[in-house]
Amino acid sequence: MQNYDVKKDLRNLFTAKKNFEVVDVPAMNFLMADGEGSPNTSQLYKDVVQALYATSYAVRALAIDQLGRKHTVGPLEGLWWSDDLSAFTTSRDEDSWRWRLMIVQPEWITDELFAEGLKHAIDKKDPAAAHLVRFDAFHEGRSVQVLHIGRYDQEAPTIARMHDEYMPEHDLKPRGTHHEIYLSDARRTDPARLRTILRQPVEPTDA
Repeated sequence: MQNYDVKKDLRNLFTAKKNFEVVDVPAMNFLMADGEGSPNTSQLYKDVVQALYATSYAVRALAIDQLGRKHTVGPLEGLWWSDDLSAFTTSRDEDSWRWRLMIVQPEWITDELFAEGLKHAIDKKDPAAAHLVRFDAFHEGRSVQVLHIGRYDQEAPTIARMHDEYMPEHDLKPRGTHHEIYLSDARRTDPARLRTILRQPVEPTDA
């Protein structure tokens, strides 16, 4: 049985460079759930991560059994926003952060398969945030991205350079929310070696 791995099949979107680059991100389907607060202290954040992974693995098992199609569960991703961008770049006011955590799904995963997978996840592990998990499409389109290596709390200077230098120099402005893709397992990786894609949807400044 051939295995589908989104990080390999969409390599340009999941292996960013250390220099800023522009990519075109197609519409993809995700399991997702929303919340707010610091990822370091929020119990809801931990609960949502658990629920997304439990459901993703349940959906994967069903796809193998029912469709004969196997895939690697994708990386955790997060959309982040606040009323003030400085909450990410200077003040680091984590309590004001709002987020949407997501895990990408192959195109053959359907609403019906998701619903069945969610039920299996609840029956087996009963994750506290299961009621928040939904299946939906997300289309970013044209975006600027860069690979950040290091601690999450050291991302701010790179985000600031993206917004204050790269975008103006290329006649671009932000559109939509800040996006992070976590390529490393934070539980097993030295914080100095964490690999995270930082992405921002953009549009021309004259749009």
